Amino acid sequence: MISIRATKRFTEQAGGLSVFEDLELDIPEGEFVCIVGRSGCGKSTLLRIIGGLETATTGGVTFGWSDGRTAQIGFVFQEPGLFPWRTVWDNVKLGLEIRGASGAELGRRVNDMLDIVGLRGFEKYYPYQLSGGMAQRVAIARAFVIEPDLLLMDEPFAALDTHTRADMHVELLRVWQAFKKTVVFVTHNVDEAVFLADRVVVLAGRPASVRADVAIDLPRPRRRFGADEIAHQEEIVKWLGAGSEPQTSEA
Repeated sequence: MISIRATKRFTEQAGGLSVFEDLELDIPEGEFVCIVGRSGCGKSTLLRIIGGLETATTGGVTFGWSDGRTAQIGFVFQEPGLFPWRTVWDNVKLGLEIRGASGAELGRRVNDMLDIVGLRGFEKYYPYQLSGGMAQRVAIARAFVIEPDLLLMDEPFAALDTHTRADMHVELLRVWQAFKKTVVFVTHNVDEAVFLADRVVVLAGRPASVRADVAIDLPRPRRRFGADEIAHQEEIVKWLGAGSEPQTSEA
């Protein structure tokens, strides 16, 4: 379980800027949660606080995994962030190298991960030889190969064209269902959120608050524009445009 109880202010700005105040959010292990909101509402700031890349002004994040271990966190950002001098294989193995893995175990895990994301045969390619979608597959493989407890994704498909993005949604869900790790995925795309998530958390207002927490209780694979999916999309859009008082909706 991830428990977030946090306030974030940027005090260096004139008068101070409060991003969110007393924000509360709980995320169970193994859940795929999308956080949606308008640009500038604090989605990425919240993700960075969860990942330890930024600190809350007050409060913070606690991790309570069922076996008591320390959480291992992986990241995927909008830009793949691949090292241009490393091949696909060498980029994927990076996290394992940092953790001291080597030899047959490292090779097995990298090869298994390349199989899962559909990149076997591209091991010796360099980033400049890859399409945008392939580069993001490498980034996802690099994040999942370390078997993180939590994967944080900040609009990872925003720069892709519509068809490639749709393909990446399917690929991501396939990898997630293989590992069943906790995923927190930031997006401003409501269609994307409904297609991917177990829950969609709506941030809105300034300072931002959890305007709604919508359960997407639809079986997978989901349709892009089925009646149930559209109903969830419309509900989330309604909350994005709602008034300033935070409320909660359960679908």
